[in-house]
Amino acid sequence: MALWVILLCTLIASLLGGLYLLGTFRRRRPDEPPLDKGTIPWLGYTLDFRKDSSAFLKRMQRKHGDIFTVLIGGYYFTFVMDPFCFGAIVKESRSKLDFRTFASKLVWQVFGYKPIEANHSIIHASSTKHLMGDGLTVMTQATMENFQKLMLFNLSSGEEKRVWQEDSLFHYCYNIVFRAGYLALYGSEPHQGADNKEKANEQDRIHSNQVFHEFRKYDRLFPRLAYAVLPPKDKVEAERLKRLFWSMLSVKKSWQKDNISGWISDQDQLLAENGVPEYMRDRFMFMLLWASQGNTGPTAFWLLLYLMKHPEAMKAVKDEVDKVSKENGQEAKPGSPPINITRDMLNQTPLLDSALEETLRLVAAPILVRAVLQDTRLKTSSGTEYSLRKGDRVALFPHISVQMNPEIHPEPHEFKYNRFVNPDGTKKDFYKNGKRLKYFNMPWGAGVSICPGRFFAAAEIKLFVFLMLSHYDLELVNREEEIPAIDTSRWGFGTMQPVRDVQFRYRPRF
Repeated sequence: MALWVILLCTLIASLLGGLYLLGTFRRRRPDEPPLDKGTIPWLGYTLDFRKDSSAFLKRMQRKHGDIFTVLIGGYYFTFVMDPFCFGAIVKESRSKLDFRTFASKLVWQVFGYKPIEANHSIIHASSTKHLMGDGLTVMTQATMENFQKLMLFNLSSGEEKRVWQEDSLFHYCYNIVFRAGYLALYGSEPHQGADNKEKANEQDRIHSNQVFHEFRKYDRLFPRLAYAVLPPKDKVEAERLKRLFWSMLSVKKSWQKDNISGWISDQDQLLAENGVPEYMRDRFMFMLLWASQGNTGPTAFWLLLYLMKHPEAMKAVKDEVDKVSKENGQEAKPGSPPINITRDMLNQTPLLDSALEETLRLVAAPILVRAVLQDTRLKTSSGTEYSLRKGDRVALFPHISVQMNPEIHPEPHEFKYNRFVNPDGTKKDFYKNGKRLKYFNMPWGAGVSICPGRFFAAAEIKLFVFLMLSHYDLELVNREEEIPAIDTSRWGFGTMQPVRDVQFRYRPRF
């Protein structure tokens, strides 16, 4: 009889322990945000969140207000939708709120890379040196040369050659921008003498197109890979693609290239000095490729599409581009060589800057996550103070809370190319409830986890659009084309992608 009692007690204890781990017994404490666990133990709202994160969070916000805690895949996420709280969260010390805990698991899962403690400082130092300031001037020139190599190498100025070419806009933009950035960062085919230069350029065009083709296969799998919900067949394909990129971007092959960027070479050297083995540095190279090139092409697509859908915006930005080119002696005209856009020229385009920022406001939707390492207090703009529980996650979704907030951006679903610029060319301030906002558009994240390559990414997109508007006439094949819906499976991973492509045509302007 005693044995049965022991077995029964053990079974009950195991059951209760399991239910505890699944979150069944969690209760909201008096000073904590509203708690919503859903109906499924452990999973909670995982399925709703994965299906459409934005729609789910809007529903929770209507139900609970600007701060609430929900159960997603065994973790309790406190979402903060009050933009006046953002500063306190993104600036909080790492001992309390740490983004690396979440990021480390993600990069291991999707890239097979295991970060070291020094990773963040290595990426930050290298990005500051090479993707900002004087380093950005060098990178802008390298990217410019690769755009010319890919886009303008066969451009003719003859009137008889001014024929329309038709293409798919998303594929065209993603392809060209990805390849130019890839060649600028990871280097180009070596050559000896001017005679072999064009052969090397042709090899770069072929190789970079092959890299893009494989990258797109991986990119399509990325959201489900990040959520660990790939079906078996796709899981095998994802592993194949990982190994392909580990080989293609390997340290040995990279060092055989010419013009490898300092951003790439410095980071590899620092990782080696920190004892990271070569096979793991190969994986790091793959992570850098996605981080640097996974969002620029899609953003360029949306920007060009919005400009083509809004003729007044297209005219204003094109006039600005032509004016800057002319003032800098780089005017595109019949018989002249392709223009060479410098970083200084890119700093003279407030309307293009505003159009890019407006595009990012509409389509960039990262989710910023921090692990709560110790109980932390959070004060909202209304004066209410909440406690964040150790072991939970705190998350921001700026796309809803600021970027599409009509109190901050009137008519938030409309593309207004000059939304972010005053008539005199200075940047606008934005307000909510009469108070000026620091965080009114957050496509790059914020705080210690802000994208370190944001200035290079913006320069890359602007170079592409600047060149397209300078050298080509552009128009949609169907002028009544509707803006395509976004792929809701990609919420949280940067720039959104369309559910379908759009046909456009282009021809040389001269």
